[in-house]
Amino acid sequence: MEHIELPRVLAIGGSDSGGGAGIQADIKTGAALGVDVATAITAITAQNSMGIQDIEPVPISSFRAQISCVCSDIPLHAVKLGMLCDSIRVQLVIEAIQNYRLKNVVCDTVLASTSGTTLLDPDGVKALIAALPLFALLTPNAHEAAVITGRTIKSIPDLLEAGHTLLDLGAQSVLMKGGHLDGDESTDLMLQRGMLKPMYFSAPRVSTRNDHGTGCVLATSIASGLAKGLELPEAVAGGFAFVQRALRRSIELRNGAGRGSMDLLS
Repeated sequence: MEHIELPRVLAIGGSDSGGGAGIQADIKTGAALGVDVATAITAITAQNSMGIQDIEPVPISSFRAQISCVCSDIPLHAVKLGMLCDSIRVQLVIEAIQNYRLKNVVCDTVLASTSGTTLLDPDGVKALIAALPLFALLTPNAHEAAVITGRTIKSIPDLLEAGHTLLDLGAQSVLMKGGHLDGDESTDLMLQRGMLKPMYFSAPRVSTRNDHGTGCVLATSIASGLAKGLELPEAVAGGFAFVQRALRRSIELRNGAGRGSMDLLS
């Protein structure tokens, strides 16, 4: 009998008690797209629609064991990185990518929450920059790209220049997210080594307060596409469209008093 393999993503990141972002969003996104999701949790957060109230990093030994148990036994087709906390955990992820020859690694550059809570310390940022060549795709928003590159980013041309800087720093491909910039449209752009010109992904801006976890969902949906065998540009286009649909479905939802989570499953 022929063996059947599920398309599977390993999601490495923080647990969100509110369910809108982090590992919970990764699992829901995978379920919506027909992809199995294995996990390795870096930290447990207490949060809701109003923001993060508490963070408790998972012990290093436990984090290492989670990665080892999954990677040594379960077939993986892609990896999604989210909240990594610090340089020690970044280094463990680097070692896992190298030792287990993990492919299709999509790194969501989680540096801080919207409310300003630091989610990756300065040494962790340095370690992440050194690891850029290992990732198939980096997905920073404008603020994250500004921190990493040292550039001021207020427009799409600024975002494009920052993307080229990230390629110069060693990134293989970058999806520069423009959702935090001003304008009636939300525009992301993708740069890839060997690509003659950038790819742009634009949609009318959706007016909703239920947009918590968009970065997590986008990165996981792209990783899910890669796990299913799509080429990177197709996976990015599919991920962008998936998030836009989720945002439109979530306009009228009541998900707490602040920034609620999106409807990913209907």
